[in-house]
Amino acid sequence: MNQLHIVKLGTAFGIAWAFFTMLAGLTSALWGWGVEFIELLGTVYAGYGPTLAGSLVGAVWGFANGFLWGAIIAWIYNKLL
Repeated sequence: MNQLHIVKLGTAFGIAWAFFTMLAGLTSALWGWGVEFIELLGTVYAGYGPTLAGSLVGAVWGFANGFLWGAIIAWIYNKLL
């Protein structure tokens, strides 16, 4: 059976979540969409907020968080094979 590559899946999840958090922060900063959601995530991701700088911080946190969960999912999947 084929196993998942833990680092590659972690990287894919990290990139996807970083993109989402940055896009959400930017849309919140530019158009005021989802400000409450961004502020809620900001309670977990220090420095994340509805600004350009906050969006960049959120992208870094998002990559780290996405990488971690992607790697955990791949590791669990491989153990279950």
